[in-house]
Amino acid sequence: MPTPDLVELDRLHLIHPVTNFSAHEKRGVKLLTEARGVYLRDANGTELLDAFSGLWCVNTGYGQDSIVRVATEQMQRLPYATGYFGFGSEPPIRLAAQLVELAPASLRHVYFTLGGSDAIDAAIRYVTYYYNALGKPQKKHFIALERGYHGSSSHGAGVTGLPLFHRHFDAPQATQHLIASPYPYRSVDCGDDAAIIAGSVATLEAKVAELGADNVAAFFCEPIQGSGGVIIPPKGWLKAMQLACHRLGILFLVDEVITGFGRTGPLFACAAEDVQPDLMTVAKGLTAGYAPMGALFMSDAIYQAIADGAGPDLAVGHGQTYSAHPVSAAIGVEVLRLYHEGGLLANAAARTPHFEAGLRTLLAHPLVGDARSRGFLGALELVADKEKKTRFDPALRLSERIADAAYANQLIFRAFGDNILGFAPALCYTEEEFALLFERLTRTLDQVLAAPDVRAALA
Repeated sequence: MPTPDLVELDRLHLIHPVTNFSAHEKRGVKLLTEARGVYLRDANGTELLDAFSGLWCVNTGYGQDSIVRVATEQMQRLPYATGYFGFGSEPPIRLAAQLVELAPASLRHVYFTLGGSDAIDAAIRYVTYYYNALGKPQKKHFIALERGYHGSSSHGAGVTGLPLFHRHFDAPQATQHLIASPYPYRSVDCGDDAAIIAGSVATLEAKVAELGADNVAAFFCEPIQGSGGVIIPPKGWLKAMQLACHRLGILFLVDEVITGFGRTGPLFACAAEDVQPDLMTVAKGLTAGYAPMGALFMSDAIYQAIADGAGPDLAVGHGQTYSAHPVSAAIGVEVLRLYHEGGLLANAAARTPHFEAGLRTLLAHPLVGDARSRGFLGALELVADKEKKTRFDPALRLSERIADAAYANQLIFRAFGDNILGFAPALCYTEEEFALLFERLTRTLDQVLAAPDVRAALA
């Protein structure tokens, strides 16, 4: 079908996620047609360097032949198998077993979902069931972080700490609460790393005391807040929050949808601090975006309490048609192999210094106030005044202008609305590809800086 026809059909019928409907109709879709390695091609034939792994997910790069092969073989052998009524299939069983061996030791059971949002939704439902089964029905309150992102399901949007996901959606619910994010760049009044960690623990303790420990079910957090602007807490923060939750008698859930599968260095970010959660959610890198799949891990204590609560005769009433889909699971098994035997984790470890150095070099740019990263997850925060860390006036629409300039320079990354630029390169990136990324990124920033209104906005 000719491209103009597709653009018009998109405008008329397809609803895009997290998009201004009217603006999208006016602008029209950027139609992608092909991909290989870390490059995408659009309908105009332009080759684009992807510095965001699709949506934090294509960790393996595009067009991995072995992934396509196992998916094809599984489709030919058994394209679908329900997990209802006691049925199952080999790929999800093998994938669950492998994941449990690789995950923190506290996590022994896996429920497969279609992605991250419904993994969070499943977590909230299972936690609710767990406490009801224990005879503690009053424990219904959930606490999460400002700037955190836990999806946009009916339950998950409320523990997401981004106002856009609340507006007109009647979220958060009365049982969902947010506390301040550990944001080192903008926590100048909090002191050093130890003070930031202590401040977060104290804030959580105060919120639990306000609500009553007997009423609080769980605390949810990301090891690094991805969609909130790649906010990287001090090392030791995640472990301190785990210990605080256990001391307070509430469940600790780590959302590794973005940070899992080598994005921050180890397979799971929890491993860097020997964090032992009660629950953990993953998605994205689980299948590297080649097929929809997420997962919720849970401890044996939670699993057993739910099993006991159901008794010998009643089913636990949570499920989805495509849970443990055999094609997605077969892809997941192969993607796990590529992380380890295929050398992706090793490559990322070897190339991380190139990524870190490229970001930090840009601290010298007039627009850049902060450069931060861990592993292959990073950000630049743009400010009008470096000393005061003053944000740009939203009327400049700086993020939109940077995204457009980057696209013209054949580069894709995430330009957040508050002028934070997010990067999540595929784990297969080479030194040469990083050089190209930073060459195109520098050109983009220079072009935007050259605009008279942007230059005038600088202190």
